[in-house]
Amino acid sequence: MREILGRRRRRRLRRTARSARLDAALTCATVWRWPLLPGVGLATTGTRGERGRGCACPDPECVVPGAHPFDPGLLAATTDARMVRWWWTNRPTAPLVLATGGQAPCALSLPAVAGARAVAALDAMGLRLGPVVATPTRWSLLVAPYTLERLGELLHSKDWVPSSLRFHGEGGYLVLPPSEVGTGQVRWERHPSAGPVAPWLPDVEAVLDALVEASTGAPGDGSRLAY
Repeated sequence: MREILGRRRRRRLRRTARSARLDAALTCATVWRWPLLPGVGLATTGTRGERGRGCACPDPECVVPGAHPFDPGLLAATTDARMVRWWWTNRPTAPLVLATGGQAPCALSLPAVAGARAVAALDAMGLRLGPVVATPTRWSLLVAPYTLERLGELLHSKDWVPSSLRFHGEGGYLVLPPSEVGTGQVRWERHPSAGPVAPWLPDVEAVLDALVEASTGAPGDGSRLAY
């Protein structure tokens, strides 16, 4: 009897998690107007229902397991409610992938330790932050859309930019909560503001210096990529 109750509880939890992803996808796409598509997700290994940490894509050495588009490709990202509902009804465990740039948010990401340091520094400065996405290995700060030209000008003015600091702009993507990827759960470190409008986002100029400094102070001077 205890085993039967345990199975029922696990099934309820899985249904709740799947419903949460669909709800989150619909909010992002239809309320905030952020273009989404399902990520490739994780491969299933071992017994039925057991989740492996490897990517479901064909690359056995994928460096971002589960955390990237595959089929459909990035250009399929949409805000259409019917398409989003169809995707996550058919693939309820798929990660939520935001197509960054254009009219959609951009992001800057860095290793988790440096990200926590940067957020603390920005808080101490009294700077208003937008949503912050966290995985066990990386934090990503969402910012207002920027062009590659503007980003190039900003980076050109820096003496050095750590390679561990990544920029998710036009043609890029970012996995959003409540997804699961190879490194673990994707969560909100700073939740988006509630309401019927898209969350407020800071300009990239406002946060770039703090992120560069935090990445530079990370182990190895932030030069090592950490997925």
